[in-house]
Amino acid sequence: MARYSEIKKILKSHKLRITDRRIDVLEFFLREKRTMSFKDLEEEFKDSDRVTLYRTLNAFTEHGVLHKIPDDSGFATYGLCHDTCDSEDHYHDHMHFKCNECGNIECLEENVPVVEIPGYQVKEANLILKGTCRTCVA
Repeated sequence: MARYSEIKKILKSHKLRITDRRIDVLEFFLREKRTMSFKDLEEEFKDSDRVTLYRTLNAFTEHGVLHKIPDDSGFATYGLCHDTCDSEDHYHDHMHFKCNECGNIECLEENVPVVEIPGYQVKEANLILKGTCRTCVA
């Protein structure tokens, strides 16, 4: 479990106001060490207002604490950003893996290959690999 002082430091370094709910949500992401959907947060924070959770996710995404992972299911998934992201420079060039069996999405350490298309300016690239995760294979 991340210490309260570490969590406060992360929030301050990303220029975010420190609130109890932001501390709780960030601590949950740090403790679980996995990507999560809004539904996961709702289940964990049953006593929290949905609007507050949405605002927390949006603030974390805008300020480089979390990144939104595109998914064809229609539900957004969020993962912790690397230490290199902040509110001004928020870029993710790593791949994601979605398990066809359990539905979990993981951030992978491998980077998305650089794609250059003549006449276009690529600002962002997302790559989701699909298959069976290590847990489901075993």
